[in-house]
Amino acid sequence: MTDRVLVTGMAWDTALGADLDTVWAALLAGASGIRPVPSSHKLRNSSAAVVDDLPLDGDHRARQQALGLRTLRAAIADAGLKLDDPRLQLVAGTSYGPDLDAPAESLAQWGEDLAAASGVPTVTLSTACSAGSDAVQVGAALVADGTTDICVVGGVDILTPAKRLGHSALGTMSPTTLRAFDSARDGMLLGEGAAFLVLESTASASARSARVYGAVTGAGSANDAHGATAPDPSGDTVVRAIETALRMAGRDASEVAVLNAHGSGTPVNDDVEAQSFRRLFSSGPVVFATKGAFGHTLGATGALEAVAVLLALRDQRAPAVVGLTDPLPDFPLRLPVGEPMAFSGSVGLSVTLGFGGFNTCLVLERP
Repeated sequence: MTDRVLVTGMAWDTALGADLDTVWAALLAGASGIRPVPSSHKLRNSSAAVVDDLPLDGDHRARQQALGLRTLRAAIADAGLKLDDPRLQLVAGTSYGPDLDAPAESLAQWGEDLAAASGVPTVTLSTACSAGSDAVQVGAALVADGTTDICVVGGVDILTPAKRLGHSALGTMSPTTLRAFDSARDGMLLGEGAAFLVLESTASASARSARVYGAVTGAGSANDAHGATAPDPSGDTVVRAIETALRMAGRDASEVAVLNAHGSGTPVNDDVEAQSFRRLFSSGPVVFATKGAFGHTLGATGALEAVAVLLALRDQRAPAVVGLTDPLPDFPLRLPVGEPMAFSGSVGLSVTLGFGGFNTCLVLERP
């Protein structure tokens, strides 16, 4: 893995829990954290996926910081590093975080709060639902070009009343349940969570004999500028993001063994992904999606899904798509329905589609 950007630590905090392997086992078992969550507002659906030990009636900014800080600490500890290591640099993404309900002077304020609490220098970004993936992409570039030897990357997002109202009003919220790539798909359900990965240069990881989960070998992003919420139905920029990422990794589409799709369960997004995959792959990867288990965690989703891809590559199994019972008849690739699906290979993709046309693809590989 000479000159690769290695992943030497990972942590996530989800509606299914926070322990890395326990949550992964729950995903493989088909568990879901989506449940009824009371709201004082009339919504299309009261169901959501929440982190149980952070009460929803708490201060929104405090919830965002608590979730981010404890997940950040867990990832750094998992890598065998200390929070006060002067080599650490953090790149963190969110959609709106707490700002729709508790506005600050800057959308970066939550990141500044996280930096102050952790002592780790922080760069923040907000590219809607691709923010977590874009944080991985930016951090990998910083390590690859020698700016830093160690970069912690990821995303944090919380469930708030304004987000629930917004997606209810937009009609993107399912009135039933989230069932990605199903013939009866009718929308998404919100969730909250956080995930961070520790990215490290090969030289740094080798010098301290670090455990390696895998590598980030490619990344690509493209914006379709089609509209504020709906993606370009052609899928052109989704294809461009994936092709760019594969080219950077020096990989061909035929080498991809597993793909974590955005899988939001909205008819438009699912159709765009299906069309994009049809253009790229003649056969090949198993496609899975985690939003039926975690809910749509917005700015955290790309980071959570990067962790899931690395664990799938480790175990050579993709969890079933929760809620999927009747796959789209023209979906071009294999989907695990009802039970995990085995695969063989070392290359995985994570694809995210964000509001505003932010499309990002990460290439992740086994050590």
